[in-house]
Amino acid sequence: RAPATRLISRLTLVTGGGSGIGRAVCQRFASEGASVVVADISKESANETLGSLQRDLRGQGHMAAAMDVRSKESVAKLVTSIQVCVTQRDFPLKSHHVSSCVSQGSFLVTQAIAQALVACGAPKGSIVTVGSIVGKVGNIGQVNYAASKAGVEGLTKTAAKELSRFGIRCNCVLPGFISTPMTDKVPEKVISKIKSLVPMGRMGEAAEVADVCAFLASDDSRYITGASIEVTGGLFIG
Repeated sequence: RAPATRLISRLTLVTGGGSGIGRAVCQRFASEGASVVVADISKESANETLGSLQRDLRGQGHMAAAMDVRSKESVAKLVTSIQVCVTQRDFPLKSHHVSSCVSQGSFLVTQAIAQALVACGAPKGSIVTVGSIVGKVGNIGQVNYAASKAGVEGLTKTAAKELSRFGIRCNCVLPGFISTPMTDKVPEKVISKIKSLVPMGRMGEAAEVADVCAFLASDDSRYITGASIEVTGGLFIG
């Protein structure tokens, strides 16, 4: 297992951080020493996540914020406020430290974070997007979802090519069937069918996706960019 402090002095923005995989990512980042900005369309959910974060490692400071990833104005407002907080040292960080973004596939978030990193002269950064294995293989009845998640991979690979010269890496995580509050509502008969398709024989845990996000946000993945990493228990092996 990776050292528990590899994200110390890193400022991380996690969108969709109010629940599910996003919350697990926030918790994992904080446990490794990062300062975390928990962003979610629901400020209440973001605050719930904020209350669960470890904050006793050197230089940590967390905050929660409401943000709609569909709104350019909402995204820009949050990114600007983060920059102000860093400048005013509300966060015990300096702007040259790595900023990592875990996005739910939002072009607007990726664009805003990349622009902020370049503008402040950060020597390196890591953007981690969350797609889905469905975006790679398709799924009956999920054409809109599959198409949007396929777009996340295309966005990530293109961003990786464009941003590498600025020291910014971009990678994508492709979860399979993961246990989240959403899957709690799925009938047990359907869950059993899903498990039968997974070579490892079980649903994944949000923390297992967060483990991969933490790896991609850290220097342990410093020579990886433009990659898509499947976290599926072997589902849809080629």
